[in-house]
Amino acid sequence: MSATETSRVRAWWQFLIAVLYFFFARSLAHHSAAGLAGGAWSPLVEQAMLAFLLLMGYAAMGYWLNGQMDPISQQGLPLRQGWHIEIGMGLATGWGLAVVCVLLLTMGGGIAIAVYAGASAWGWLVADVFFFAFVALVEEIAFRGYGFQRFVRAVGPLGASLGFAAYYAMFQSVLPGSNRASLFVSIALGLVLSAAYLRTRGLWLSWGLNFAWKASRALLFGLALSGVNSNSPVIQGNPMGPFWLTGGGFGLDGSWVTFFILLAALPLVFRLTRELNFRYNTPVIVPGGIPVDLDAAARAQHEAAMGAAEPAPPALIQIGPATPSAPPTPPSKEPTQDPPSGPQ
Repeated sequence: MSATETSRVRAWWQFLIAVLYFFFARSLAHHSAAGLAGGAWSPLVEQAMLAFLLLMGYAAMGYWLNGQMDPISQQGLPLRQGWHIEIGMGLATGWGLAVVCVLLLTMGGGIAIAVYAGASAWGWLVADVFFFAFVALVEEIAFRGYGFQRFVRAVGPLGASLGFAAYYAMFQSVLPGSNRASLFVSIALGLVLSAAYLRTRGLWLSWGLNFAWKASRALLFGLALSGVNSNSPVIQGNPMGPFWLTGGGFGLDGSWVTFFILLAALPLVFRLTRELNFRYNTPVIVPGGIPVDLDAAARAQHEAAMGAAEPAPPALIQIGPATPSAPPTPPSKEPTQDPPSGPQ
């Protein structure tokens, strides 16, 4: 097989290992939480342990199986510039989707809300916020983390998005009260969250979106979430209206209106992540080939055409010592004879 086919085959069995490890970590966290914390604290402890086990387990797989030097960052949680802004974008998007669903529910029927203002209820509300934060983190690591990335390598981004959307819908379909609408809602939500990851190559935006989508409906409006209507200790909401709008006892996760709203959120996510997609998905231009010394190549071509000639030695110029010249001798004067003094 070619190198590309071999890489895809390896990605396939790495994806299968990641899926099997998810079930193992889920069972281990469930039994460990039951032994460490009982009663109302058990769900929070279970989700926190599961998030830790998935994060560390997938990091070890990335290090040993793929040679990743920073497996937690490459798993989708890099502390890069603007990561907190990405979380904020996700929170705003998830909150906006929940508000649109609640407004349509209010106009189409209504919501009967009961508020419990006890001091202990507000304390449990804070614990529930952490619970939903861990629930969203677990889902993002499990369905958009290492296993999803290996599946993208095996079948491509579109195939991986559709496959993991169906994978997530399979988990939702076994919950009590699920219906055909909840199946399609799970698929649409999986596509939205997968698009958020693929456009940013990080889990920050999808984590914030997932958390806000779940926590705002359950904790702020008191609505049922996947068939559970006791998520908020402060607010309890009872929706009124047709089944296709409210989702019945399963909540908005089983409403056809929610399905179409999530489909409409796909182009919204693409629009919000336009700059992030350019920043993290634009291929880096790497120079290829072999470095060539153009001057040496031109010189070699010239010598091959003209022949190599030994340069002529420079002419020697001898410079003698500078000796001072003797001053010119003044002309000599002959001595004058005295005239005779008288007759000899």
